[in-house]
Amino acid sequence: MSKIDPQEPINQLTEKVIGAAIEVHRHLGPGLLESAYETCLIYELEKLGLNVERQKPLPVVYKDIYLDQGYRIDLLVEGQVIVELKAVNELTDVHKAQALSYLKFSNSKIALLINFNVKKLVDGIRRFRK
Repeated sequence: MSKIDPQEPINQLTEKVIGAAIEVHRHLGPGLLESAYETCLIYELEKLGLNVERQKPLPVVYKDIYLDQGYRIDLLVEGQVIVELKAVNELTDVHKAQALSYLKFSNSKIALLINFNVKKLVDGIRRFRK
């Protein structure tokens, strides 16, 4: 596993996102709907001065076909970091595949998959790199 360079700007950005998510989890805890966490996380990120796009449409391109099937990234932070939020008992391979697919079909290089339905948020965070 490669070591994360804290000087790289994208890593600094993901640290801010994770810090904001921890703040939300600290105040709300597990057990709420995904939409509650999404709204509160947007509040925290915007408070940090970050640009956040909510429910950003993501088309799928297959060969020469453009498929606008209603896929949506939960949050896109600073046009660079995909944040996919969950409030589930546990993250599954399907959740991970979803985050990886969003990376594949976007211009982003980093995706964070965050499950708020855990006792300690650090146990619910997965980071993916293109």
